[in-house]
Amino acid sequence: MKFTKDKLAVKVFENRKLMGKAAATDVADCIEQMLSEKKEINMIFAAAPSQNEFLEELAESGVEWERINAFHMDEYIGLPLDAEQRFGTFLKERIFGRVPFKSVHYINGQAQPEKECDRYSLLLKQYPVDIVCLGIGENGHIAFNDPHVAKFDDPELVKVVALDEKCRMQQVHDGCFRSIELVPTQAISLTIPALVAAKYMFCIVPASTKAQAVYDTIYGEISESCPASILRTKANAVLYLDSDSAALLEKG
Repeated sequence: MKFTKDKLAVKVFENRKLMGKAAATDVADCIEQMLSEKKEINMIFAAAPSQNEFLEELAESGVEWERINAFHMDEYIGLPLDAEQRFGTFLKERIFGRVPFKSVHYINGQAQPEKECDRYSLLLKQYPVDIVCLGIGENGHIAFNDPHVAKFDDPELVKVVALDEKCRMQQVHDGCFRSIELVPTQAISLTIPALVAAKYMFCIVPASTKAQAVYDTIYGEISESCPASILRTKANAVLYLDSDSAALLEKG
C-alpha cells in the first residue's frame, strides 16, 4: 500500500524484512543519484532495533561508501565507552564498521556535554546533511526530541535533552536495558531543524509498539506534541511501515 499525507509519502509492507529491503533500495538509489551530482555526500543515521533490517540490507548494497561522511543523531550521556547500549556502538556493529565510509563522526557521551554539542554542531555545519535515515519513537520522537523538549524552530543544532519516561521505557521494550532504572536520563541529540535540513529523509518504523505513534504522525495535528508529524511538511520524505506499525491506519 502506498499513499501520501500532505508532503509525506507512506509505504506499507507485509513484514519487516520487505520493509527494510525496500527502504535500503530506495536509499541506495538516492545515494547513487546524489553522487552523480556531487563529489561526496553527508548522511545521518538512527540507532535502534527498528533499523536492523534496513541497515543489514543497506550495508550489503554496492554504494560508493568512500564518498560518504557519516553521522548519528543521538547518544546517551555517561555510558561507558564499551557499553553495548551506546548508539555509536550499535551503528559501528551494523554499518559504520562494516563499510568504508570516507569519515565517521561519533558523538562522545563521555565528553563534557555542552562542549560536545558545540563540537558536533560545528561538524554539521562543515558537512551539511544530504540524507537522514531515521525512525519514530513510541512517544512520536525523532532522534531524542521527546514531546516535552521538541522545538520545530529550535535555534540549536545539537543539545542536551532529558528523556521522558515513555522514551526510556521504549529502551526496555527494545531489549536494550533490563529495567528502566538502568536507562540513562539524559542524552545528546540533534534537534529537529538539524534533521529536517536534509534534502531527503527516509523514516523506517516497524512493530506494533509504534502503531499509535504512526497514526498520530500521519493523522494527528502537526505539532511538537508528536514531533514526527513534522515529516508531513517535508518534501522528499518517505515513511516505511510494516503491517504491525500500520495497524491503526485504516481508522484514519
